[in-house]
Amino acid sequence: MTQDPADKQQPSGSQVKPRPRGLLRASAVTGSMTSVSRVLGLVRDIVLARVFGPGDGADAFFLAFKIPNFLRRLFAEGAFNQAFVPVLSEYRSQRSLAQVQELVNAVAGYLGSVLLLITLAVVLAAPLVALPIAYGFTADPEKFDLFVHMLRITFPYLLLISLTAFAGSILNSYDRFAVPALTPALLNLSLIASALLLSPYFSRPEVALAWGVLIAGISQLLFQLPFLIRLQLMPKPVIKRGHEGVGRIIRLMIPAMFGVSVSQINLLFDTFIASLLVAGSVSWLYFSERLMDLPLGIFAVAVATVVLPSLSRRHAEQSAEAFAALLDWAFRLILLIALPASLALVLLSEPMIITLFHGDNFVTEDVVQVTRSLQAYSLGLVAFMAIKVFAPGFYSRQDTRTPVRIGIIAMIVNMILNVILVFGLQMAHTGLALATSLAAFLNAGMLWVGLKKAGVFQFQPGWALFSARVTVANVVMSLFLIWLAGDWRDWLDWSTWRQVWMMGLLCFGGMLVYAGTLLLSGMRAGDFRRQA
Repeated sequence: MTQDPADKQQPSGSQVKPRPRGLLRASAVTGSMTSVSRVLGLVRDIVLARVFGPGDGADAFFLAFKIPNFLRRLFAEGAFNQAFVPVLSEYRSQRSLAQVQELVNAVAGYLGSVLLLITLAVVLAAPLVALPIAYGFTADPEKFDLFVHMLRITFPYLLLISLTAFAGSILNSYDRFAVPALTPALLNLSLIASALLLSPYFSRPEVALAWGVLIAGISQLLFQLPFLIRLQLMPKPVIKRGHEGVGRIIRLMIPAMFGVSVSQINLLFDTFIASLLVAGSVSWLYFSERLMDLPLGIFAVAVATVVLPSLSRRHAEQSAEAFAALLDWAFRLILLIALPASLALVLLSEPMIITLFHGDNFVTEDVVQVTRSLQAYSLGLVAFMAIKVFAPGFYSRQDTRTPVRIGIIAMIVNMILNVILVFGLQMAHTGLALATSLAAFLNAGMLWVGLKKAGVFQFQPGWALFSARVTVANVVMSLFLIWLAGDWRDWLDWSTWRQVWMMGLLCFGGMLVYAGTLLLSGMRAGDFRRQA
């Protein structure tokens, strides 16, 4: 086998100097590819809202899809990714390509076997699995049976998408960020096609969405395989007992399954409580979560995807100063994006929801309910994004215990807040969103304190000036949005084209005002290249 060019630049034991502009460029590439998927995801949600709207069928599908999606983030993009990437990065830096291939084969064998057994068990025992998850649906047997049927169709997606994420982790570790970032677009395309083309052929049209999920899982996995072949790292699954790399990944992964996936566990718990509330609550949370997830998925995931393997290499190279500088760079970049995104979502929530979703199946009451939970989620956007940066600071050093302790504390606090806000203060589904945001701030804050105590996060020079510039830019942008948006009730009477025109003007105008204010204050993109 010939060695990959990227490997030739990193012989075993060498000290690799960080490329000054590589991280910013890689983040931009990943963000741009991810944005394609996120924009398609937004189109998907518009189609779902206008074709189906909130209701029993939509509630059943969103909950059925959330189960494999939650486990995907637990097994694949969550704990597994955080455990696998540092070990793979170490193998890449210090061992031969043949040894990397052996690790990939062994991991594929173990991961595939475990997920296949879980998938078979859940599909066969779906009614029993569904009972605690969708207990709120049991009062309506037809709705509960529909959920069970959809769960059996969607759950194999866990196996397929986890293997896809495994392939994506390999590609990311070898600086091939574009393909994994673009892959989720196939899910959105599949769901859009299923809603528009397949749904008329089902007695319950929402069942077409469940089949769309399964079709997407197959296509996403097949899409990435040719790129692994080009890297000469096509997985050949084997069960190899006692493999050193697999053992380390398992030891890192087991505690990380609790820590890194706390936000997902919280969201799943939110959905369970929402199933106990009035019909439509699950759907309202879904649509608000999806809008909040748009900036989170494009920007924070892009930065985190690039940062984890980069931090892992800095740690393997024992470059403490570069490690600390990289964390500081990533946190500044997150704040630069998260603060205006959070403010914009709060200030433009009603006009945005009206423009995207309002129609015959998505009425004004749905607009009001989704707005409430969206604003509550948006308050925590900075914390959600910060976690994406701070958690890799631990996992890249193969420390999974600290985030686990922090994550468990945050999860317990979130559940307590759920009970207080939903049932004590009668905030219904809005209380679920607010509790998640408050718990995220606790999680992010404790992660930051842990990194400071460990001495691996150090504020670099220039924070006072950076904070002042960002604060002024956000104030100017907010005033512009409030002035231009007007009363959201007026938007209900406008034509679709006028709504789209005004929303485009608000979004692009707000970005120009924000960026222009930063430029006038002296901030330049080159500052971030030098810091990277």
